[in-house]
Amino acid sequence: MTVGAHGGRIVSRIRDDIPDGLPEIAVSSTVMSDAENIADGIFSPLEGFLGEADLGAVAAGGRLADGTAWTIPIVLDVGPEEGRAAKDAGEVLLCSEDGGRAVMRVEEAYSYDRPGLARSVYGTDDQNHPGVARTVSMKETLLGGKIELARRPADDPLRRRRMTPEQTRRAFADAGWKRTVAFQTRNPPHVAHEMLQKAALATLDGVFVNPLVGRKKPGDFADEIIVRCYEAMIGSYYPPDRCVLGTLHTEMRYAGPKEAIHHAIMRQNYGCSHIIIGRDHAGVGKYYDPFAAHEIFGSYEDLEIEPVFFPAVFYCKSCLAFSTAKGCPHGEEARLNVSGTALREMFQAGRTPSEYTMRPEVVRIIQGSGSPFVE
Repeated sequence: MTVGAHGGRIVSRIRDDIPDGLPEIAVSSTVMSDAENIADGIFSPLEGFLGEADLGAVAAGGRLADGTAWTIPIVLDVGPEEGRAAKDAGEVLLCSEDGGRAVMRVEEAYSYDRPGLARSVYGTDDQNHPGVARTVSMKETLLGGKIELARRPADDPLRRRRMTPEQTRRAFADAGWKRTVAFQTRNPPHVAHEMLQKAALATLDGVFVNPLVGRKKPGDFADEIIVRCYEAMIGSYYPPDRCVLGTLHTEMRYAGPKEAIHHAIMRQNYGCSHIIIGRDHAGVGKYYDPFAAHEIFGSYEDLEIEPVFFPAVFYCKSCLAFSTAKGCPHGEEARLNVSGTALREMFQAGRTPSEYTMRPEVVRIIQGSGSPFVE
């Protein structure tokens, strides 16, 4: 089963030179990660940062102006004067402190409604929501236009497992997988997540474990901890020919159901035929119904990737097995529930999770680190 790229083709926006004399715009490592994801086709069909018509369409209806499914704004914000200068120059060099360089052909410099954009994406204007707070703090002008990646950010330990769609599709083909399920995560693995992945493997060929590496809210687990924990768990508990571990370098937006669609689109571009969508996918706090991310897929039946919906998974002390409410007749008193939030609180309080909650290899990595959380 060959899964096509979202929008019809894997975008490639790579060049092998850095032009001299272009005006430079300093951007964050997060923006450069977006540029790299555009260039490698992870964000296909995008070829650059969104222009005004596409942004308006995404905000109003969760699709690009041409009707292609797209739910998360990929934008570049600058100050008004910098925006006017960039538009006048026509072409600029985006520069990040980590060494990344991208050439941008500036087609538009436009103003936008920051609170309105936040409401449309996150469904709230509450600035306690990390995505809303980030959006309303953005600069006043957006630049729209195509980019070409001229130099990748410098290598660091967190990039050791970064993969492009070209690499993942080749890896899946080499493994002989026809049906690959993706697993999105922003937390170290707990056993319930392991059970979800292995349940999907019962009917599919392989699992692509794809932790998100990038800006997260304070209190979340740090990226390096997440990657090391997955390396340890997969090395001990997964058949080596049934799992690929690769990192996705982009920020966590906490947009709930709309981010679930975005996560699915990226994994379709990687070549996955399915994606696991669990309880409160990409949620934060109490902003979204726990199963809103399941329901939204009914509006995006044009995606080629197929969601695999799972309810909450728990260990039942009476069944002596991991189960869900559909398969377990016992009450809450028999159930050991786990969540990323509960695990963070447990480690912060100095408590050790049980073997039914988290593998000991994973616990040792977290407890042995000086600071496992984003500060």
